[in-house]
Amino acid sequence: MSANDPALLRSPLHEWHIKHGARMVPFGGWCMPLHYTSIIHEHRTTRSAVGIADISHMGRLRFEGPGAAVFLAELITRRVADMVLNQIRYSFVTNEEGGILDDVLVGYYHDAYGQPFYVMVVNAANRTKIVDWVHRHLPPERAERPGHEVLFADVTALWAMFAVQGPRAVEVLQPLVDVDLHDMKYYHGAQVRILHPAAERQGGIISRTGYTGEDGFELSIGVGIAQGVWEAILDLGEPLGMVPTGIGARDTLRLEAGMPLYGHELSEDVNPFEAGLGFACHLVGYDFPGRDALKRIQSQPLGRVLVGIELDGRRPAREGCTILADGRPIGRVTSGTYSPTLQKPIAMGYVRPEYARPGTSLRVDVRGHLEAARVVRLPFYSRKRKGKSQ
Repeated sequence: MSANDPALLRSPLHEWHIKHGARMVPFGGWCMPLHYTSIIHEHRTTRSAVGIADISHMGRLRFEGPGAAVFLAELITRRVADMVLNQIRYSFVTNEEGGILDDVLVGYYHDAYGQPFYVMVVNAANRTKIVDWVHRHLPPERAERPGHEVLFADVTALWAMFAVQGPRAVEVLQPLVDVDLHDMKYYHGAQVRILHPAAERQGGIISRTGYTGEDGFELSIGVGIAQGVWEAILDLGEPLGMVPTGIGARDTLRLEAGMPLYGHELSEDVNPFEAGLGFACHLVGYDFPGRDALKRIQSQPLGRVLVGIELDGRRPAREGCTILADGRPIGRVTSGTYSPTLQKPIAMGYVRPEYARPGTSLRVDVRGHLEAARVVRLPFYSRKRKGKSQ
């Protein structure tokens, strides 16, 4: 599939990206910018200053009504009933076997009338699958029961979404919104008014979340004001060194931060415990699809676990490369790159548990060359963030 395929979805900023020299590529069913200048430049600018990425391809699903909290608790692996206002949680949607259908963020907010609602952010390539899964578990008779109504909508096409990431993200965004970003905790958000003529004080949702390992925010706003707000953010950020960034830098940044990517570290053939993400599974209380399977998995030895790997040479390992120990295959690489920050090849992959201890010597078959490597703790890179709850 090429970037010109008419079947691909387009961001509200599609024409802006092309006008400003972005290299466009297919990604998750969308046509998205890979980079504007270079992946390394955009990566390093995000680490040292601030970058902005168009992430409008991410799916946004809204749940409201008196039955929304119970419905979500019976759909995902993480509790929602004890969330406080404006809190966000990382969770999974799992199949009956405990395999991961998607990893999601769920935020809890109140509308202008004080009525609660939830927003679930899903991966672009999984949006249709998750929407179908929601409908499958939301039978009409339940939705119509008085006091248990659940109103569900896929609002992806109505919103644009931006990620402003880097140590200077607060400086860039604070003049644009009517909430104090300095005191906002990680994995929390707020409804805001956009204080810029391009937005005419329209509202949006901002959250202290991201996929880079840096401090930063994600902002969801109406598509009608998307380009005006995007350009306003760039104007505010230019004196601080801000650049637009594509999905190429987004991938290298998330890999340095040890963050899994669906279709690589996560899939329907992987369960959360193998991925080292068991914290996002609450197995007591509500009965969601896959809960019983996950209980069984939790009580049994794992056959594989996700690890970080550093390679000694200069060749980066890529997805599918065989991982060896003692001359025998013991796993496969799921993601790999040359780290612009660490200036060495890094990778993640699944190995047998007995080879998962940090410091364990490995070999990785990189295009027929057996490269020396070792297991390291994840993440490869971390920066202290405000707050700690997920």
